[in-house]
Formats: sequence, C-alpha cells, structure tokens
Amino acid sequence: MIEQGIKAPDFTLPDKDGNSVSLSDFKGKKVVLYFYPKDNTAGCSRQAQAFAAAYEQFKQMNVEVIGISKDSTSSHQKFAAKYELPFILLSDVDLSVIEAYGVWQEKKMYGKTSMGVVRTSFLIDESGNIEKIMPKVKPDTNAQEILSYLQKE
Repeated sequence: MIEQGIKAPDFTLPDKDGNSVSLSDFKGKKVVLYFYPKDNTAGCSRQAQAFAAAYEQFKQMNVEVIGISKDSTSSHQKFAAKYELPFILLSDVDLSVIEAYGVWQEKKMYGKTSMGVVRTSFLIDESGNIEKIMPKVKPDTNAQEILSYLQKE
C-alpha cells in the first residue's frame, strides 16, 4: 500500500492531446494528483469544475494539478473542452498508474460489487515524495480542502 512520506511512483502517460507526461517532469513543484472514476459523470464533472475554478490559486502557489482516469485521450479531450479545464488530464487505460497508487479497489453500489477507481487525491512535494493522501474525497470540496491545507503550510 502506498503511504505518506514515500517516493511517489513515477509514471509516463498520454495527456488529452496524446503528449507523454511524466510525474518527474514536475520536480521542484508540488503536484496535486487526483484520480477519478469517469469523464462526464456527475461527481467527476463537479470535481473537475472545482479544480478548474481553483486552478489560478494553485498556479500562484506553484502547484500543478493533474487528473487521472482510465478514460481514453479522446474522452479527455471532449471532457476538457466541455468544461474548459485548464489543467492536465492523463489517460491510464491499462490501469498501471491507477494500480500503482492503490486506487483500483472493490466498490459496492446498489448491492453490486465491482472493481473501480476510488476517488483519491495525492499531494506530492517538490522532491517527488507523497506529502498527503486524501482517500475517498468528496467531488465538491476536494479542491478547496487541498488549497486550505496548502495555505496552512
């Protein structure tokens, strides 16, 4: 299981435009890495809009925001365009990063059990270590909770 204080697993994934993005590209910056279940679903759309609304504040603090789901790059392209998302969306169709961060878990909904992405956010420090893990976050308040945490530092 991934824990606070350890080195964040590095990765390289395609963004919505097919460009390769690696976690190591952001050394020297804090990174909010948020994992979400699916583009264009109610909760995920609200969470993305909350990060978009707070994006300027993150940038002023030298913090990069990256959203990751198992959706395709074309799905991310449409999602980003629809909600005018200014931050990076990465596509993890083979679940390699989702599994490396331990967010592919059993979920129960309406009495059915299935595997899926558990909405989780990670704050990674300037050296690439996991500073904070926020499991099972609420889509509407996640971005503000992270901003509040960063402002207290």
